[in-house]
Amino acid sequence: MKFMLTGRYSGDIRGQLLQNGIELSENDPDMIIVYGGDGSLLGAERDYPGIPKFPIRDIRKAPLCPEHAHEIQFKRLAEGSLKSTELRKLSGTACGKTLYALNDILIHNYERVSALRYSVCIDSENYVSEVVGDGACVSTVHGSTAYYRSITHSIFRTGIGLAFSNSTELTNHLVIPEESEIRIGIKRGPGLLVGDNNPDGILIPEGESAIIRMSSMNAIIYGLDIFMCPECRRLRHSRKYRDCRP
Repeated sequence: MKFMLTGRYSGDIRGQLLQNGIELSENDPDMIIVYGGDGSLLGAERDYPGIPKFPIRDIRKAPLCPEHAHEIQFKRLAEGSLKSTELRKLSGTACGKTLYALNDILIHNYERVSALRYSVCIDSENYVSEVVGDGACVSTVHGSTAYYRSITHSIFRTGIGLAFSNSTELTNHLVIPEESEIRIGIKRGPGLLVGDNNPDGILIPEGESAIIRMSSMNAIIYGLDIFMCPECRRLRHSRKYRDCRP
């Protein structure tokens, strides 16, 4: 197999990969090794959709526990013993354009000093006629531990999550079936539709709508189960605490 290596500090591990017999190539890779964090993985899937990814934490920012040290991960990669996971992507369509996302599709207020007014329909049924706030977040299960969690202080295991960011009136967050379709109509805007950490969004004028649903596209990720185990996470948070102390 041929592997492409990506990531800001990917040069840190290039030599170790070669020592483990892992062939690196920029042309027609069978798998992409992503050295970094969650954002690096999202960016790699956006730039190289459909090619399997193997994410490895950058130890400059996230120390690893002994069980998931780089040497152990490289050995598992070389021997082909990594577990694969398929993650379905969301699609967000507006104004004839479509974005795809592993974590979430967001509709934000484009004008930062003005709230967005929008309506929400789920499977062609009106859920709320008008929400006033910063916008809405539609999340996958994988993305439920990201922005969705920061809004709702919860995660979910099945379905699609729908959360409302800083709405002026209480609007219940939802977890709905994967087959559901969400239509968000902009009543006062414009709104901006974005997916994951993609810098290119879709501007949605007043009177237009966005449709968000699960797509037929999947991402294939290897080693997701060891990307950050509870012990690795504990080490990461302890380092953050030490770095913040005077």
